[in-house]
Order: sequence, then C-alpha cells, then structure tokens
Amino acid sequence: MEIATARSHNPKRKRDATSPPPPFSNGETTADEIDLSLLDAIEKSQSLSKSQPIETLDLKTLKKLILSFERKYKENIESRLKYPDQPEKFADSEIDLHNELQKLKILSSAPELYPDLITLNSIPSILSLLSHENTDIAIDVIQLLQDLTDEDVVEMSNENEEESMKVLVNTLIENNVLELLVQNLQRLSDSDDQDEMAAVYNTLATVENMIEVEPKVAEMICEKTRVLKWLLGKLKVREFDSNKQYAAEILSILLQNSEANQKRLGQMNGVDVVLQAVAMYKSKDPKSGDEEEMVENLFDCLCCLLMPLENKERFVKAEGVELMIIIMKQKKLAYGSAIRALDFAMTNYPPACERFVDVLGLKTAFAAFMGGILRGSRRERVLSKFVESECEKIDRLMELYIRYSDRVKEETKRMDELELDDLEMDEDERYNRKLESGLYTLQSIAIILGHLWCSEHPRMRARIELLLRQQKLTKNDVKDILLEYHDNIGDLDGPEEKERVQARVLKFISAFELS
Repeated sequence: MEIATARSHNPKRKRDATSPPPPFSNGETTADEIDLSLLDAIEKSQSLSKSQPIETLDLKTLKKLILSFERKYKENIESRLKYPDQPEKFADSEIDLHNELQKLKILSSAPELYPDLITLNSIPSILSLLSHENTDIAIDVIQLLQDLTDEDVVEMSNENEEESMKVLVNTLIENNVLELLVQNLQRLSDSDDQDEMAAVYNTLATVENMIEVEPKVAEMICEKTRVLKWLLGKLKVREFDSNKQYAAEILSILLQNSEANQKRLGQMNGVDVVLQAVAMYKSKDPKSGDEEEMVENLFDCLCCLLMPLENKERFVKAEGVELMIIIMKQKKLAYGSAIRALDFAMTNYPPACERFVDVLGLKTAFAAFMGGILRGSRRERVLSKFVESECEKIDRLMELYIRYSDRVKEETKRMDELELDDLEMDEDERYNRKLESGLYTLQSIAIILGHLWCSEHPRMRARIELLLRQQKLTKNDVKDILLEYHDNIGDLDGPEEKERVQARVLKFISAFELS
C-alpha cells in the first residue's frame, strides 16, 4: 500500500475560455444590441490616450496616482453621505473612482514600488472599497488585488521584488483582506450576473496568489473566515461551472499541507459533502477537460481529508468504502482515483480494511490488478484469493516483481557507470534514485510475498519458489530487498510505528531464511 501523502496542487490556471463569459444575455451580441454611446466613450478614451504622453512608473508617478485616487475616494464618500437617496448625484463620483482603480493596475508591473505603496497608507482605503455598496467598485478592487498579487510578478522578479511582494501580502493581511474577500464572496455568490461570477473567480485567484507568496495564508483564511463553509456550498451545487471547478482546486490547496484545516473541514461534515460530490461521477464520466480536472481535485480533497484518524472514521461511517468500490466496479474515469482514496482510508486504520473485506471489496480489488493483510477470518479470505484459479494472482505478482526488479537493476547499473566517470553520489541520493525507478513498488511486492510466505501455505510457497527458479532467482533475492527496506524505514509516523513495521519486516526475513 502506498504511503498516504497528498499530491501537490497543480500550477495555477490562467483565466481562459473556461472562465465566466462576458456579461451578455446569451453569449452573443447582434448589431442592433450594440450600445453606440459605449463606442463613443471608447473612441474618446483612445483619442485621449494618444494625446497624453506615457509617464515613467516611478515613485513620483506613484504618488500622483495615489493622490488622485484618494481625492476621488473622498469625493465619493462625501457625495454618498450628502445624497444617500439620490444615486444620480453620486454616480459621476463613482465613475471617477472606477477610473482611478483601473489606473492603479499599472502598479503590478513595478513590484519594487509596493513598499512605497504601503508607506503612502493607501492600502486601508483600497480594501475598504471591498465593502462598497456598489458591487462594481468592489469588483474593481478584486481585479486590482489579483493583478498586484499575480504569481507572474513573483516568478519574473528578483529577490528584492519578491520581498516586496511578501511585504504587500502581509500588509493586506494586517488590514483584514482575508475577511473582506470572503465577506464579499458571500454577497456575490447568489448572483447570476456574469461580472459577479467573474469576480468570484478572481477572488479565488487572489487567495491562491497570496498562498503562493505566503503559505501561512492557507491556515489563516480558514481560521479567520467562513471560507470553508462557502467552498463546501459550491461543491453542493450540481451544475458544473468554472467557479465550482476553481472552488474544488482552492479547497485541495487549503487541505494539502494543513492538518488543522483537514480536521476543521472534517468537523464541518466535509467528508460527507466531498463524498456526495464525487458520487455524481460513480457511473458517468466528466463531459470536458475542465470538469475532469475538477473531479481530480475533488479526489485530492478527499485524500487530504483522510489523513487524520477521525476523518477515516467519518469516511467509514458515511459508507465511503462502499462508494469507492462502486466507482471501481463501474470502471469510469474516477476508477484510479477511487483506488487512491481507499489507499488513504485504509492506511494505518484497520476498521476501514475490515469494512473493505466485509463488503466484498477483495473481488473488485483483485480484478483491478491482482494485488494489508488482516487478522482472523478476513486474513484467510485474503490469502485464499492467491490460491484460486491455479495461483494466477501469485503469477501476476511475480510478473510485477520481475518487471520492477529489472528497472531497479538498470538504474543501479547506470549509477555505477556515472561513478566511474567521477560523478560520485552519496548513499541517500543513490537510494532516492532507486526509489524513483521503482524500488518502492518492488519493496511493496516483496512485503506481500513475505505475508504469503509466512502463511506457511504449501501451494503458495511452492508456486513462489517455482517462479523464482524460472527467473534464476532465490528467496535470498527477496530477502535482500526486504532488508534494504527495513534499514531505510523512517520515523515519520513516530518511533513506535517505525519499530512495529521493522519488527514485521524482520519476521518476513526470518521466515525466508528458516524455510
């Protein structure tokens, strides 16, 4: 069984055709529907931009931009306070404020100015607009934040600029950006307006940007806000869209390296919600590449959730084992992901293993790739699978043993040749390269062979010895693999678990030596 480790999240997707479409009623616009005043405004804007020289983006320009923004910001507040029930009286000030926020986007091309932006104390004013009564203004701020924190700025910058980005993100956090973004999500989420759907997408992108810069944000946002509740709500929606897809991805990012978040979501009935979301694909495949990616992210979420022991228990109670077996039987796209989820669920948790055997999961598992061992009658049922049909599953096991043994031998030979060329490697590097070439799988097969050998079943032992001789191998070859595994067992799960596993492997080694 594979070690339960969460897959790292995929590189962030850039917004493309899968993102919310422009705000037209049906995705098309006829000539009769074009607003001529809008075309006039665009024409006027273009003529103005041609007549105005492009300024160099430096501290002086930054100060001018911020001063202009603060002025329009103040005017809008005053207009709204003076004419609260007369929108026509403050509409112009809002348009001016919108234009100023658009101008500030240029700052994303100069991250070295971020510390100056902070020094000018404009961050509180900008973030306060996330709560603006006009959602269009809040949307402008979301777009600005996404641009300022975009990962491309970090990847293409030097170390000083990377530090500037960190300073900006931490200042945003200090000014409650996480709380404000999530509050804004809650007022946008019920809308069918395409601009607001795009704003939801951009909000999630901003959160991902900040996690890229400061990984601590992943736990902070879950601790300080109700973002997990909002994300679970998106997963409950049956219809697929780009925001549901992104919600699944963000949730997997929040869970993958945080035990606190995994436990927190488990307490919020998260295991059951994610199971319901993947259950939609038990007998059907996703209709597009984006929907397929969402399903993968949902299973990533499930595997991350299954790291804490208490969530494994919730998984079993929610009949997660049975659902994964159904998905495996259907042999749809989620087939492999269901196997992976069972791996996480059963690792170091015997009740899940017992449930798997009790609900006849062995038949489905062996059908998958003929490939743990439990106590009592369940153990006997597992062992019996290896002797049925003329020991065909042992034949398959040895076939895999030979395949991965050859791969490891080839890699060892290649490393020996490199060392002859004076490219020396230490033992850790050699071992890691062997693992990458298939040593871990080979070790897992050797452990299964150890279980079979320790059963003392004469037919199984005879079959294993026969297959070894056919390949000009002996029990000592299997023993050597087990010994190397024994010597390299780590203590990630604690010293007691390490000793328990080592003792079991030594039992297998002794059995091969004595017989």
